[in-house]
Parts: sequence; structure tokens; C-alpha cells
Amino acid sequence: MSEQDDEILVKRCMGGDRGAFEVLVDKYQKPLFNLALRMTQEYADAEDITQSVLLKAYEGLSSFKPGRKFFSWLYRIAVNETLNFLRGRKFQEPLSEDTPAEDADGSREIARDEASAQIEEALMELSVDYRTVVVLKHLQELPYADISQILEIPVKTVKSRLFSARMQMREILVQKGVRFDD
Repeated sequence: MSEQDDEILVKRCMGGDRGAFEVLVDKYQKPLFNLALRMTQEYADAEDITQSVLLKAYEGLSSFKPGRKFFSWLYRIAVNETLNFLRGRKFQEPLSEDTPAEDADGSREIARDEASAQIEEALMELSVDYRTVVVLKHLQELPYADISQILEIPVKTVKSRLFSARMQMREILVQKGVRFDD
């Protein structure tokens, strides 16, 4: 489904066709949830944020400007909603350190899980601005131009933040004992 299809669905929604919005929900609910989950690390919080984003999008459809990407407009709402949630959170709970015991048969999987956990921990140690660009670029696999539009910052700033975030993550991982083969 293309951006043009999204625009048609938005027009149908504004005309009272709730089924058209259901199509948009089906298309974007999972990516929105994944964004919120990567930013908050909490399943229930990500679900709540996703529902809030979809509700705000539905209520704010009249503010969508035809000719712009619906995807970028929707992601902007999601990023704002997630950032507002994170600002409102008084503390962040550390990630669980429950890692299964290593055995001969599962050692590779356990090592992969440990590396993944270390990366997730390092991601959560980044500032919200840096974490946002990392999630959008590497986990949501968005192009720089879309990230720029979503965050309402120049592409150069996206690239700069991403570079700085990568360097900080590398430093955090090195401090945790992760070795890099350059």
C-alpha cells in the first residue's frame, strides 16, 4: 500500500468511513508499537502509547496535510507521545538480568542473547534524542529523510546525532567488556 493509498484512506476517514481507519491501524499498529517498545522497554507502556497515538491520529486527522507522507505524520505523533511518556516517568527500572545458565548445546544462543541484552542496556543509557534516532534508523530502518521529517530536524542533525549515539553506545559497550574488532 502506497502513500497515495494512505491519503485516500485518510480522506475516506474524514468522510466518516471508520473501516478506512481500521485499514490504517492494521498497517501501522505494529511499527508504532515497536517504536514505543524500543524506546520504553516496557510492553504494557508500549501498548498504552500505541493506543494513545492511534486515538490522537484519529482525532487529529483534519490536521493532516495532503501531499505529506501520512507515515511521517503518524510517526511524529508516536515520537512525541513516547517522549512525553518518558519525560513523565519519574524513574527508569533497570533491565532484567535474568539470563539462562550456559550449557554446551545453547552457548551460542545464550551469547547472542547476552550481546542483545548489552546492546539494549546501552541503548537505554543514551539520551532520549540519541536513542530516538538509533531506534528510527537501525530498528525501524527508516531513511534519513523520513527521520528528519518525523523529528522535524535537518538531515545533517539526524546524521550527527546518529554518529554521536553510535560513539556513545560503543563507549558504553566497551566499559561493559564488549570487544570490537576494528
